[in-house]
Amino acid sequence: MNGNGRLLRLLAPLVFGLVVLVLWEWAVRHYDVPAYIAPGPVLVLKTLWVDGPSLLGSLWVTLKIAAAALAAAVVGGLALAILMSQSRWIEASLLPYAVVLQVTPIVAIAPLIIIWVNDVFASLLVCAWIVAFFPIVSNTTLGLNSADRGLVDLFRLYGASRWQTLRFLRLPTALPYFLAGLKISGGLALIGAVVAEFVAGSGGTESGLAWRILEAGTRLQIPRMFAALVLLSLTGIAIYFVLDRLAYLLLRHWHESALPTER
Repeated sequence: MNGNGRLLRLLAPLVFGLVVLVLWEWAVRHYDVPAYIAPGPVLVLKTLWVDGPSLLGSLWVTLKIAAAALAAAVVGGLALAILMSQSRWIEASLLPYAVVLQVTPIVAIAPLIIIWVNDVFASLLVCAWIVAFFPIVSNTTLGLNSADRGLVDLFRLYGASRWQTLRFLRLPTALPYFLAGLKISGGLALIGAVVAEFVAGSGGTESGLAWRILEAGTRLQIPRMFAALVLLSLTGIAIYFVLDRLAYLLLRHWHESALPTER
């Protein structure tokens, strides 16, 4: 993609977002909407400036949970995917339970996890891990099983061991799939941490950003609630772009998805 194309991709969403914010601010002022119903962007930015330090402290608590959950999902998801790729019987035995974890609403089981795990941070970590775990398992398993059959037969013909086939063929093939799942799980880990904090409802100095949102809502501090939501949204966007950049750096020299294209 040439320089004009990159500039267009950068400016187009910024201009559209700016137009939406201007219309939003105009509508709030024109129709005299109370701040406790829908604050304008200017008031939200002022609140973010004033309450930023305390909100950033709570965001750091949520980020620690999300990062730990993502790391655990990567380790556990990779290990399970590699294990399932070694045998169809193992995959058939374990994959349904991974699906069960994915389709079970975390809101429904979070109270049980919080009761069973006698530690607030650990219980929130487990909840966020459950949400982030499945995309890595499913994508990596698909990637490991997508190795070219001709190359698999060639490795077998030359007497390669299972470890050599895994290291030099299946893992490189699965890397783009794993990175795609990682980008999904990064956002899901943050969502899982926030949902778990909502359910736990743990206040205090070590409370996460979700608690600040609940607290602002009960006190009708809607501008503060919007400011916290802005921080969460920006954090989710930052996580996605960091992981997207990581995928590009790992794939840019050899995989079709990261090679430059002319349009």
